[in-house]
Amino acid sequence: MKQLLFSLLFIGFTFLAKAQSDNKITIGTIETVHSKILNEDRKIWIYVPGGYTKGTEKTEHYPVLYLLDGDAHFTSVVGMTEQLSTMNGNTICPKMIVVGILNTDRARDLTPTHIESDLPMMTNEASKTTGGNENFIAFIQKELMPYVEKNYPTAPYKMLIGHSFGGLTAINTLANHTNLFNSYVSIDPSMWWDKQKFLEQSKKIFVEKKFKNTSLFLGIANTMEAGMDTLRVKKDTTQSTRHIRAIFDLANTLKKNKQNQLNFEYKYYDKDSHGSVPFIAEYDALRFIFDFYKLDLTYSDLFDNGMSLPTKVEKHYQNVSEKMGYKILPPESYINMLGYMALGRKSLAQAEYFFKLNVKNYPQSANVYDSMGDYYKETGDKTNAISNYKKTLLINKENTETKQKLAELEKEK
Repeated sequence: MKQLLFSLLFIGFTFLAKAQSDNKITIGTIETVHSKILNEDRKIWIYVPGGYTKGTEKTEHYPVLYLLDGDAHFTSVVGMTEQLSTMNGNTICPKMIVVGILNTDRARDLTPTHIESDLPMMTNEASKTTGGNENFIAFIQKELMPYVEKNYPTAPYKMLIGHSFGGLTAINTLANHTNLFNSYVSIDPSMWWDKQKFLEQSKKIFVEKKFKNTSLFLGIANTMEAGMDTLRVKKDTTQSTRHIRAIFDLANTLKKNKQNQLNFEYKYYDKDSHGSVPFIAEYDALRFIFDFYKLDLTYSDLFDNGMSLPTKVEKHYQNVSEKMGYKILPPESYINMLGYMALGRKSLAQAEYFFKLNVKNYPQSANVYDSMGDYYKETGDKTNAISNYKKTLLINKENTETKQKLAELEKEK
């Protein structure tokens, strides 16, 4: 229906209104998953686009973003994915389910090997449980993922984001459990761990192994003291620079070994510290990993009355589907908008294409038949217009606008 064309301009406002309908702003749910592997209960925070009640019918499915240190980064990542995925026609990334994994024993879960205290800030007591990363990854693979996939409307694509020790986990998972996720974001990872032994092991893997159809974004914060720069730091041997030196070492290895087919990019953030870098790095990571997702339409595209626009749209979503590894349908609301734009220009063949495409892709939607009815009404085909308005009302009996249009047409007949 025509109102959708204008409502697209107010997406941000309608989302906020829904969120505040009960005088509370709610962006997710808190769940508890019992882990036999870890022998404990684990808290997770889950966000589903548009809201979703666990156990209800799954109509639309979403990629899943697994987020380490969930309590620290959940709200910012949810807000970012919501913003970047709802700009119809200029969408940067897909709508995604976000699963924030909260910590119990962070040093245990997010470190790949057991060590004695390796930093002045890490006490011997804190280092006692280190080295449990493989068990933690097994928990994600064998317990958490099946739980999420059983209870929520998931699509096959999965992403992992981690910062610091979480970034270390992201690198370990990429190197040793590559196919567990499609894409990885490692933000200022603690590659100094265990006197760089894990770093050296990882470098060998990244030289020898293939990572086709896998992406990694590496964010590097400025953790150097005043007077140091990125050239001098590579030759430095002091304790204070080993964190950033180890990350640059990893980045250089990955950049040089393109034969491994990893889709890789890294960025150094001169103005950001270890604590401030996650937000900007997550934003850049989403733009890099989903650089194929945005449909770039020019002014000429939008006002061309031929079939080049439908062809461009169709090819774009074929490419997106190939990159994501599963079928991605063009968004109903966006195709609906393009259909009404074409109808307004009297580009009838183009309008028919878009409206019929939505009927094909979203046969359970009342709106696609209402829009199809508007097309037939505009072209003077009252019989097909009435038929489609009736289909609308079979799905949504309370649609007063459609009822009025149907009544007017039936009176004319």
